[in-house]
Amino acid sequence: MKELHIISFNYPYPPSYGGIIDVYYKIKALSDLGIKIHLHCFVDKIPATIDPEIEGITESVFFYEKKKNFLLYFSKTPFAAAIRDSEALLKNLEKIKAPILFEGLQTTHIIRFLKDSRHKLYLRHHNNETAYYKGLSLSEKNILKKIVYSIESLKYRGYQEKLLKKFETVFCLSEKEYNEVNIYSGNAQLIHIFHGNQSVKQLDKKGNYFLFHGDLTTADNKKALIETIDLFKTLPQYKLIVASDRANEDIKKRMSAVENITLTPILTTENLHHLLENAHANILISYQNSGTKVKVFNTLYNSRFVIINGNITDDPALKDLCLYGADMAEIRQQIISSAEKDFDDTEKRKQILEKTHSDHTKAEEMVKIIFKN
Repeated sequence: MKELHIISFNYPYPPSYGGIIDVYYKIKALSDLGIKIHLHCFVDKIPATIDPEIEGITESVFFYEKKKNFLLYFSKTPFAAAIRDSEALLKNLEKIKAPILFEGLQTTHIIRFLKDSRHKLYLRHHNNETAYYKGLSLSEKNILKKIVYSIESLKYRGYQEKLLKKFETVFCLSEKEYNEVNIYSGNAQLIHIFHGNQSVKQLDKKGNYFLFHGDLTTADNKKALIETIDLFKTLPQYKLIVASDRANEDIKKRMSAVENITLTPILTTENLHHLLENAHANILISYQNSGTKVKVFNTLYNSRFVIINGNITDDPALKDLCLYGADMAEIRQQIISSAEKDFDDTEKRKQILEKTHSDHTKAEEMVKIIFKN
């Protein structure tokens, strides 16, 4: 029986944002291949119950509360890693001899205490954290947060260089990070995002509106939305729906001032899919160069045109399925031109996405690497 410990930075249900989407659908795909998953989750508060969706794909589930000591901001260890430390986790890992997959560098603080002979160690490299926090710092308007993100970026620089060589394999999400890790430690493997989509939807040639969706508590998404709002002020003939469960008063005020923009909650995966299915084109913009964003898969599988800038994906095959704009002027032009077009790329998407980006294929590749002996 093949068993695997997975240490997650959060409880992976519901799979409602990028990193957790990857964790949840990876567990599901590995479980479907018969791997017994021992899931360890760092959480703000231990939940009273485990969702049946998680129980059904795991052998066991353990929770550990993240530390709430603000003095850890002054630790040499990145704050996100320092708060995810647990003696109980170490004890639970030692009970079952199995490989360990760490979900993100923020879960790796306990490595220094592990007995090397007991476990083979693997890392799912969700981000180049140094670049990620630097990007957050550049996008953030709040001065205090800007400073905190900048310091976290500097801490991660030394932290990730020290740790990357300790893993048998570092599973990278993007071409960029694969190349960075391989040059440094030579143990990188490119495994794209697990996204949960199985087949490309067959849709009518026209949708009803343009769609922007995302978590509006992140600095990157807020900046992207503000740019998009300003763009649609100049395009009153087109309707934009902004789908999010998290929008602050400033964002709501900006949108309410523009007649052709509407804010709607996502609430459920089913509702998001309904919004995607009725959209004519999706606006995906990022100011952080951190590989492929999971939302590009949701839009390519479930909607029509996808308009992106250069930071949404570095995968040439995925770029070829999207409409590209190098800046907001080019994004504007893609909006205008796509509005006049009929969508007819379904077969092309099926050939590329269902052949090379299925979760099942990616899980099989991971199993071959982790359980090669």
